[in-house]
Amino acid sequence: MGSSASSDALTLLKGSLQDQRNRQVVPLLERALAHIKAHQPEKAAALALEALGIDERCGIGWHILAISQEAGGDFATALNCYEAALKLLPDDLEVLSNLGRLAIRMGMHPIAEKLILHFLSRKPDDVEGVNNLAIAIQSQGRQPQAIALLRDFISRHPTHASLWNSLAGMLKEEGDIENARMFYREALRLNPRLGRVRYNLGCLSLDTGDPHTALREFESALRRPLAADERAMITMSQGLAQLAIGRIALGWRNYEARNDINFSEGMVVALKAPKWRPGLPLSGASLLLVAEQGLGDEVLFASLLPEVLDSLGPEGRLTLAVEPRLATLMSRSFPTVRVEAHGTVRASGRLVRLLPTLEESDFEIGCWAPIASLMGQFRRRVEDFPQRTGYLQPAPERVAYWREILASGPGGPKVGLLWKSQVLTGGRSRFFSSFEAWEPILRTPGVVFVNLQYGDCEPELQLARDQFGVEIWNPPGIDLKQDLDDVTALSCALDLVIGFSNASFNLAAAAGAPAWLIAPKSVWTTLGTDRYPWYPQVRVYQPEAYAEWGPVMARVAADLAREFGGAG
Repeated sequence: MGSSASSDALTLLKGSLQDQRNRQVVPLLERALAHIKAHQPEKAAALALEALGIDERCGIGWHILAISQEAGGDFATALNCYEAALKLLPDDLEVLSNLGRLAIRMGMHPIAEKLILHFLSRKPDDVEGVNNLAIAIQSQGRQPQAIALLRDFISRHPTHASLWNSLAGMLKEEGDIENARMFYREALRLNPRLGRVRYNLGCLSLDTGDPHTALREFESALRRPLAADERAMITMSQGLAQLAIGRIALGWRNYEARNDINFSEGMVVALKAPKWRPGLPLSGASLLLVAEQGLGDEVLFASLLPEVLDSLGPEGRLTLAVEPRLATLMSRSFPTVRVEAHGTVRASGRLVRLLPTLEESDFEIGCWAPIASLMGQFRRRVEDFPQRTGYLQPAPERVAYWREILASGPGGPKVGLLWKSQVLTGGRSRFFSSFEAWEPILRTPGVVFVNLQYGDCEPELQLARDQFGVEIWNPPGIDLKQDLDDVTALSCALDLVIGFSNASFNLAAAAGAPAWLIAPKSVWTTLGTDRYPWYPQVRVYQPEAYAEWGPVMARVAADLAREFGGAG
């Protein structure tokens, strides 16, 4: 999307200072620009505020303050400052452009579209404006319109690397991998110094199962000039690539960039307690761990809780903040841990995790950490992952209930199925096969298939009836999305769970249920192995090449028939 703090943008602003009437503010704002360029937004903001104290109607001062606040991650204040600058400088197109771009970052896509269209009505051939308009349109689900806009503009202006980069990204989301790669290469040919294109090429390689190439691209990108948010984003992705090839300790260290204040997609925790840092002693501490990422990740990272409890010792105290649907299960599984529910909101474009019950209590917390930040302390090698099966404890009476219910149905092994994620927006669908690809598995004779998939599944269940002649049994009286404690119990009552990695698969595996995971090639969670170190009992099936699901499904079907087929 470009950057309000790019070298070109700052040069334009510095030139505008020559027209500033109040000469007292010019040295302050020049110094502020130098601090922005040096990635020191707090110092820049202080100087801009000092200048505005001298002349509160200095539009450039508000513009520079807005850039400083945006660079520091305070999008809400930045938005107010851009608006103040625009009122004072209504003809300044750079302010209007930056305001539209910030609206995209804050998720205000319809507003962003209107602002950018207004900007383009006055500057129709502005490359960054066209690029940002395409992104705003794409973000509202109108991908074909965004692609058409970029293709049309590129046909008339083919030498702009940023447009080739954006078009490549959109084609990647559509699954057109080869054209995406070709267009990224064209962007690099036009501008070899664009670090974000190297980053995008790295992500493409990582997504298609080539973490070694991805790592080289990320390292190349980090050697180029980057905005602070880009550097944090690329460093985090570098960590994932390192994890994917088994450089685990280094991977966790770079994965910490997800907590960088400059990383706009990072989680902000509304908590005043001091933050635990890797290497600090845990013995006797009062520690709060905040679960992070998606629900499946909350379950995955909870695997280290037994080691954390051992390190805290009898004098230590552990509090765990989890998604509300996990609270009962976690409390039963870790009875000495105080489990609280967190809440998540998106405020001013940032993901904010709230801990309302802790704020109301008088429980003293010595320090806190995002739960994955302890991975570098306890899981530095594959050998550090314990060979224990099951760390979550479903309710025994519910497991017995589901075994009774399953036994009352058709005879044969009961196999639970999971075939998609609740979040399949954009390119995430690349990590899941089509439902049609499940046909060889579903045709396994003698097996009773049980639906564990949350969300709207009726189209797939009907397809299985009509095309495969298979009835996938829907368990009665359970909400597969909300009743996660009962979903875990049901999973443990089954003979096997097969599926892609989503929240329900992680619950089943974490509770020790027999499970077969269908995963993309070289996914980072395999940690450079051919197994799944998080859950020792899980068998992993991966394609030899990107998205070649057919042979994988055939292998699963063959193993299922050999081990369970016909066993009525």
